[in-house]
Amino acid sequence: MRLAHIDRMRAIAVLCMVQVHTAAIVPPRGMTVGDPAAFVAAAFGGMAAPMFVMISGWGIHMGATRRANSGRMMATDWIAWLIPRVVLLLSCQLLVNVLLNIERGGRFEWHTPGVLSLLAIAALLAPVLVRLGMRFRVFLMLVIAASPMLLGDASGPDWSWWERVVSEGPSEWVARLLWNGTYPALPWLFFVLLGTLVYDLSEERGVRQRNIAIGLVFSAVTVVISVMEKIPWALTEGDAVLTFFPASTAFLVVSGTFALLAHRILEGSEGSGGEPWQGERLSFLEPLGKITLTVYVAHFAVLGVVASLMYGEPDLELLPAFAVTIGHTLIWIPLAIWHQKNIPEISLESILRRVS
Repeated sequence: MRLAHIDRMRAIAVLCMVQVHTAAIVPPRGMTVGDPAAFVAAAFGGMAAPMFVMISGWGIHMGATRRANSGRMMATDWIAWLIPRVVLLLSCQLLVNVLLNIERGGRFEWHTPGVLSLLAIAALLAPVLVRLGMRFRVFLMLVIAASPMLLGDASGPDWSWWERVVSEGPSEWVARLLWNGTYPALPWLFFVLLGTLVYDLSEERGVRQRNIAIGLVFSAVTVVISVMEKIPWALTEGDAVLTFFPASTAFLVVSGTFALLAHRILEGSEGSGGEPWQGERLSFLEPLGKITLTVYVAHFAVLGVVASLMYGEPDLELLPAFAVTIGHTLIWIPLAIWHQKNIPEISLESILRRVS
């Protein structure tokens, strides 16, 4: 079954992540948090990871569901399915950390947990989640959504980025992985569970649209609270209604709502046998959507070189920084098209298919 809107959503998610990571490495000189351009960049960044994790959760759950429905439920079968995924994801996480290491002007320690280690946890949980009913997963998702409030100071609400990527000893590394790192299991598994529900409700368009409507109402309430309390609506970190580091409950619900909305828009009528939104006009995104893990790792290789060259150098002016960010983001579209036409078998996704 062709699901073009899924590949398109994957492509948009990884493009947004490339954009925000590039902007972090080549920030324009003199731009403040309140600058409109900074707000737009942060908005893309705030949506990138939730979309990426949600659609990855969708894919992991799809694979586990198909395996479960095929009757291959023996422990050895699950292990053969899980080990390649977990090993590949953790290996790629280490590779990303080395490519953009702090010692060369990057953003990570070599052992920093991140979004790929989060997806490795999601893969490990897939055999369990596929056995849970939808209602229980909804309940579990709501509990995880409340976890930022339950964790309190343990999540490091006042920490800087550098405190989140550094860990001294195994116990701190586990804490970064599970509740106070950059993409800890609590609360980021919220988006994985959301992806499982999107898959299960693929034929229940009305239910998904009602959930989006409820989420939009909640989002509007967060804006009202921001105005009434005279605090920022959204910040990467600090005192705001929505915060990314650590991810607040309000952020989870609002970004989850917009991830669902993006999925619903891109889906168009494809779920009922029609065409995805914009038909073939957005088909140029589909090759990129097929190799998002490869592009995710590869763009860090490029950024690692840039970070090393710019280490100790002054920031670029606004226009050069903007040109570099947009250029590095968009170049992956034609590269992916070329890749799928000429060497589709050379990718991390292809390796995973072969070893599975």
